[in-house]
Amino acid sequence: MFFRIKGTQDNLDSRFVQGVLQIVMQHLANYNFQQISTPIIESTTLFERGLGIATDVVGKEMFTVESKSDREQICLRPEMTAGTVRAFVEQQGSLVLPWKVFSYGPVFRYERPQKGRYRQFHQVSIESLGTSSVMYDAFFISMLDTLFAEKLSIENYVLQINFLGQQEDRDIFKAHLYEFLTTHEAILCATCIQRKDTNILRVFDCKNETCSNLYKTAPQIVDHLTPDSKREWELLCQQLHQLSVTFTHNPYLVRGLDYYNKTVFEFIGTTLGAQNTFCGGGRYDTLATQLGSKEQVPAVGAGIGVERLLMLLEDQQAKFEIPKRSLVCIVPCQAQQNGTALLIADSLQAAGVCVDVLLDEASLKSKIRKANKLQAMYVAVIGDDEQAGNYVTIKNMITGKDDKVSQADLADFFAAIR
Repeated sequence: MFFRIKGTQDNLDSRFVQGVLQIVMQHLANYNFQQISTPIIESTTLFERGLGIATDVVGKEMFTVESKSDREQICLRPEMTAGTVRAFVEQQGSLVLPWKVFSYGPVFRYERPQKGRYRQFHQVSIESLGTSSVMYDAFFISMLDTLFAEKLSIENYVLQINFLGQQEDRDIFKAHLYEFLTTHEAILCATCIQRKDTNILRVFDCKNETCSNLYKTAPQIVDHLTPDSKREWELLCQQLHQLSVTFTHNPYLVRGLDYYNKTVFEFIGTTLGAQNTFCGGGRYDTLATQLGSKEQVPAVGAGIGVERLLMLLEDQQAKFEIPKRSLVCIVPCQAQQNGTALLIADSLQAAGVCVDVLLDEASLKSKIRKANKLQAMYVAVIGDDEQAGNYVTIKNMITGKDDKVSQADLADFFAAIR
C-alpha cells in the first residue's frame, strides 16, 4: 500500500472547491480579468531573480527538479506571479496594456506541514500589468474585499495594508532600521541577526516572541517616505475610505517576497490560527524589468490561498457546493439486454442526461441496491418484455413509482432533470 506524500491532500469530492472557484472566476471576469495558465515547472533562476535569493521561499522552500542537463535548473513553482510576468515579457510585443489576467493551479513549497500549510497547495493568482496609479491599487483591493465580503459572505477577516514606497524610501528606512537592530542585537534571534545583513526587511517576518515584541517599537517605513511617496500613501488611504473598504495599517507588513514596492496588503482570517493570511499581494513595478523587459511595467497583483479560503467557508459548504446531477441508472436484467442498455445510455447522454449503466452480472435486486448506493434518482429496467416491446420500466427511487416509457420518448421523459 502507498500513502500520499506528507503535506499533500487527496480531494475525492471537488464540488465544494469548484463551487467557490466559479464564484471567484465570475467575479474576476466582471472586472475584465481573463484566465490564463502557465507551466508548473519553471527555471530556478526566474524565482531567484524575481523573488530574491535571500527570501525563505527561494532559500529554503523550493522543490528543485534534477535535470539531465547541468545547464538547466528547474523547479516546481513556489508562487505564480513570477511565471505570469515571465509569460508577459516573453509575449510582450503582442499584448495590450493593461493586461489583466488570473490563473488557478497548484504551487509547491517545502514547508513543515500544519493546519493551513501544505507542501502542495492551490492559489488563484490575479495580476494587472500596466496600471501605475495607486488609485488602481485601491480599486484592486476593493475588488477583493467585495469578493470576500459580498460574494462569499465572509465575516471573520481583517484587511491590513502598508506602504513600502520607492527604492529611495526603503534605502532611508533601512538605514534607520539597521541602526535600531544593531542597538538591540544582543536579544535578536540568530535568523534576524543574519537577515540584518542580508535582507533586512525580512526581520519583520520573524515569529520569535522576543523579536516580535521588539519590532513593535521599531522605526516605521511610512515615517520615512519622501514627499511624493507620502502623497501616494495618503491618496491610497483616502480612496479606500471613499470605496468603503475597512482596513487597518500594519506598519511592519512587508510580505515575504522581494519584488514588492509601494502598496502591500493581506487579508487575514481571524479563525484560521497561526497560518491566517488567505490572500496577500501588492504592487511590483520593477519585476518585469528584473525578468528581462526593456521597459518598466507597473503592476499590482494578489494571490488567494484556496485551501485557507475553504477553511473560512467550511461552515457554509452546503451553500457553495455544486449540486450533484440527478443520475439515471440503466439496469439490464440479463446479458442479452446489455447492447440495448448501451444504446439507450448513448442516446440519453447525447441529450444531456447524466447516465450510468450497470452491466456486471448480478440479480435485478442487487443492481437496484447498487443504484441506490449511487444515489440514482431513477432506475431504467430493461428485461425480456421491455426489450421485445421497445420500452423501459422507469422506477422513481424516491417515490417508488414505476412508469413504462417508450425508448423513443426517454429523452423527453428525463428532460426535467438534465
